[in-house]
Amino acid sequence: MKITFDIDATPQELRTFFGLPDIEPLQNEMLELIKKNMAMGTEGFDPATLMKPFLPETITAMQKTFWQAMLGQKPMDSDQAE
Repeated sequence: MKITFDIDATPQELRTFFGLPDIEPLQNEMLELIKKNMAMGTEGFDPATLMKPFLPETITAMQKTFWQAMLGQKPMDSDQAE
């Protein structure tokens, strides 16, 4: 049996429905900083370096964190992880 749902909702409505945080202010702040640095021609400017403090060590860790949050599980300590 296959069931299909068509949901007519904006991304913001879905984030609110799933209880995800509103990160629009952070996104706007980061975009303004990136635009400013790019306009100034800052040598060695790297957006990935700018975001590093906000992201887990690896993408895999970030994915695990998202899945745990979606499943309502408590995040694992680093010594409990693989």
